Parts: sequence; structure tokens; C-alpha cells
Amino acid sequence: MITSFLCFLLAFTLIGLSSIRKSRGSKQDYYLASSSVSPWLVGLSAVATNNSGYMFIGVIGYTYVTGLASIWLMFGWIAGDFLASLFIHSRLRNATAQSNEVSYAGVLSHWHGEDNNALQAVIGGISLLFLLVYASAQLVAGSKALHVLFEWPTWAGAVMSAVLVALYCFAGGIRASIWTDAAQSIVMMLAMSVLLLVAIQNLGGIDQALIKMQAVDGFMDWFPKDLVLPGLAGGVLFMVGWMFAGLSVIGQPHIMVRFMTLESTGKIQQARYWYYFWFLIFYSLATGVGLLSRVYLADGASFDAELALPMMAQQLLSPTFVGLILAGIFAATMSTADSLILSCSAAVTHDLLPHKIEKTTLIKLITVMITACALVLALMNKQSVFNLVILAWSGLASAFAPLLIVLCLGKKPGQTLCIAAVFTGFFVALIWRYMGWHQSIYEGMAGILSGLLLLSIPFLLAKKR
Repeated sequence: MITSFLCFLLAFTLIGLSSIRKSRGSKQDYYLASSSVSPWLVGLSAVATNNSGYMFIGVIGYTYVTGLASIWLMFGWIAGDFLASLFIHSRLRNATAQSNEVSYAGVLSHWHGEDNNALQAVIGGISLLFLLVYASAQLVAGSKALHVLFEWPTWAGAVMSAVLVALYCFAGGIRASIWTDAAQSIVMMLAMSVLLLVAIQNLGGIDQALIKMQAVDGFMDWFPKDLVLPGLAGGVLFMVGWMFAGLSVIGQPHIMVRFMTLESTGKIQQARYWYYFWFLIFYSLATGVGLLSRVYLADGASFDAELALPMMAQQLLSPTFVGLILAGIFAATMSTADSLILSCSAAVTHDLLPHKIEKTTLIKLITVMITACALVLALMNKQSVFNLVILAWSGLASAFAPLLIVLCLGKKPGQTLCIAAVFTGFFVALIWRYMGWHQSIYEGMAGILSGLLLLSIPFLLAKKR
């Protein structure tokens, strides 16, 4: 098991380090790979970055607890993500080329050629804060799996992930991240497929699996019991909330930067084909494994539900394939952690410091320092991976998605209004979560709508006049 796991980790590391051969030694190349990445690499990298430890650890744990009703999270998330991509991705890629910026914050704040430096600093600061929390959640996800399978201390997996991420981020920047993401995406798919097939076969086929899941009280109900409204209306509202979670992808700098690296805007459609084909299959496999985990691990009170995947693998698979599953979990956590850390690095070197750093050696050192900060946060963390990721995801989306949507509509809001909208969406989402309303309606929905409303007021007033 250990040999299988370490072989996959070594392969990922070598792929990342090999990207140094293509490095051009510039800031543009380190953060955007000189905008030269092919569509299939962009698609698989974006899938691996999106489907992180959140999918292997968080979603499977959520499905274990919630049951069949968790499928609305999948349908809503992918539908919202898809609708956003129809309108946003190509415009963001065009704006990247026109502005000649290397960071997500830089592109948004210079969309129409203005020098909105205060807005860039605000977006960079919020990005840094939440992406660090997000990165720490990925390191926690990896450490949980190692703790279950090898009985290593919980800090060991986090340290291992951080060291490997720092190595290939130091070597090749975003190119190393994308190359390893593509390899990790394939391993993630293989690991989940093997576990799902073995789990169904051991139960005697799909029919027997369904019978055993239906025997769990309330597990196969179509909607959760704690909906804000009863019946179908509550179910629709629940799904719409998760559609906003999917739409929230446009507010995630570490994912959207993948599409900014694409070799041309004309290749956006090809990248989307790869992305959604892989995304739909992988999410379906993860949901299936999460449902079956309740049959194999019936006593949910005796363990952390977010450890359902590694515990189930250990029960069903040979040591070699358990190593594959663990490699898949680590692949997922690292594919997102490296992207988050690079986005944090861009926020520091390009958005927050008064004099932008151009020397790649200094940029790489800052990247390593950020990795160390994420590791410290991971070691201090006491929250679930699912909660941490949703908090970071909704906070970033509420702050940035309204502005990006308005810019893509061709509007030119002033810098003060943009900053006000960023903070409005951000704080509405935080308050919504603090009040506990997120249990019924995703807080990002409230944050995004409030930011859009504020940005729309001047244009509505002008139209009325």
C-alpha cells in the first residue's frame, strides 16, 4: 500500500519538476504559462482544481450523512458552473490579453484600461485571506486520509503535501501546476471508478445495492428534511442555491486563471468540452461512492463521516488499490493546493505590494513562504473540510462574481462603487452564514445577488432618467 502510494506521488512530483524545461523565466510565464496552454490541459487542470479534497473528503462525507438528496448539490453545482461558462470564460480570456495582467485581480481592476489600483488591492487582499483558508483545507484533507490508512499523526500528511506542492510550484509555476493537475485528474478518475465498481460488485449488483440503501431510514428521500420551505418549493429553492454555488466558480481566482492561460480565445469551446465531460463523470462517481459508503459503514456516530472514502477503500480493496485511492485523494488535494498557493503568490507580488515584483527568484521564495503559512493554518485547523471549502468558496464568489458579471455585460462601474459591491457581497455572505441561514439557502446566493443589486442601481437610475 505504501509503495503504491509513494510511486504515484513520485510520478506527480517528477511531472511537475519536468516543467522547468519549458520555463521562460518571466513573471508572465510563472503565473500564466505565457498564455500558451492547450485546451485539453486547461480542461483537465480546471477539473482537478475544482474537484479537490472537497470532493474526495467533503462531498462523500456530506453524501454519507444526507443520502440521495445530495444529488441536487451535484446537479445544481454543474448547471450553475455551465451557465456561467457560456458567458464569462471567453470574455475573461480576451480581457487578460488586452490588459496584459497576470493576476485575476489585475484583470478585473484594469478591464477597460483604467488604473483601479485600490480595487486591485482590495481584490488581492480578500483573495489572499480566503485562498489561504482554502489551501489549508486541502492540506487537512490529505492528512485525514493518511491518518486513517497509515495511522500517521495528523500533521504528517499536511507536511508532505506542502513540501511536494512547494517543490513543483518553485520549479515551474502555473505550468507545473497544470501538468500535474492533468495527471492527477486521470488518477482521481481511476481511483473513484475502481472503488465504485468493487463496492457494487461486492453487494451483488446495482439492484442489491439499491435495496440495502433503501433499508436505511430516510436515506433515499429526494430532498433533505431541513428545507426552508416544505415540499417541492423547498426542493427547488435548495437546488437553485446550489446552482449559485456552481456559478460561484467565476469568483475563484485559482480556477479562472486556468482559462486565462489558454493559448487563444478561440479554443475556449474545446476546453469546456474537456472540462464538463470529465467533471460530470467524476462527480457522479463520487456521489455513487458516497451513497454506498453508508451501506458499508453503517455506524456514523463512531467515526468522522469525512473519512468514509479511505475507510471504505481499506475494507474493500487490496493494499495496492488502497494506495491508488490514497494517491487519488492526495492528487485531489495537491491539484487544488498548488493552484491556491500560486494565486496567493500573485496577490502578494502583483496586487498588494506597491512595487510589483518581477524577479522570478523572489516570486518563488514568496510562493514557498505562502505554502508555509497555509501549512501552519492547516495544523491549527479544527473545522471540517466541507465547511472550510464552502466558506472560502462562497466568500470569494460573493465578493468577485457580481463585479465580473457586470464587466462582462460591458458596463463600466466606478472604482468606489466596485469596492463597495465587493465588500457588500462579501459581508452579506459572512453574516448569512453566521446567522445559520446557510443551512437552508447557500450564503453565496445572497452575497452574489446583493453585490449585483448594488452594482445595478446607477445603471437603473440612469435608464429611468
